[in-house]
Amino acid sequence: MADFMVFLRRFLSEPGRVGSIIPSSRFLCRQMLRNVEWNKTDVIIELGPGTGAFTKEILELKRDDATYVLVERDPQFRDMLVNRFDNLTIWDEALQLNEYRRNAGIEKADVIISGLPFANFPAELRAGILNEVQSALAPGGLFITFQYSLQLKAELQERFQRVEITFTPLNIPPAFIYTCRQGQ
Repeated sequence: MADFMVFLRRFLSEPGRVGSIIPSSRFLCRQMLRNVEWNKTDVIIELGPGTGAFTKEILELKRDDATYVLVERDPQFRDMLVNRFDNLTIWDEALQLNEYRRNAGIEKADVIISGLPFANFPAELRAGILNEVQSALAPGGLFITFQYSLQLKAELQERFQRVEITFTPLNIPPAFIYTCRQGQ
């Protein structure tokens, strides 16, 4: 209930930055993470973790020696994440993803998981973040995101070698999941 209230308050104060009034469901989390080969994944980046619905699942699935960083711009969500997951690195700006990564000596990501509400962003911001994602992904890497519409489909198909779209009605609201593979 506490997560719901935080999401609702953040959504009402910044609807262009927070895409939902409630955290993602466990069904959406499982569906989004099902194609990741965790035993072969060395670097994981999560964009827009909010209160940590995906974070909790990823921590259970990833290898102990894998590098895992979060990127969360909202200060209230960042504070919640720090309190819940004390040993994770949290960066605050997706538009500086590659700068942070290089400065930290982190290799390109095998997987980038995103909870960012791309449909709410102006085209320039959306393109900037997707440029950072593509630059940060290793060849053959996965970019996995969800949206509440198919608005992002054409843009992702232009950018990635392969885009698989699935749907889960078991989320509020129901969501489309985009699993995108970076070219070799």
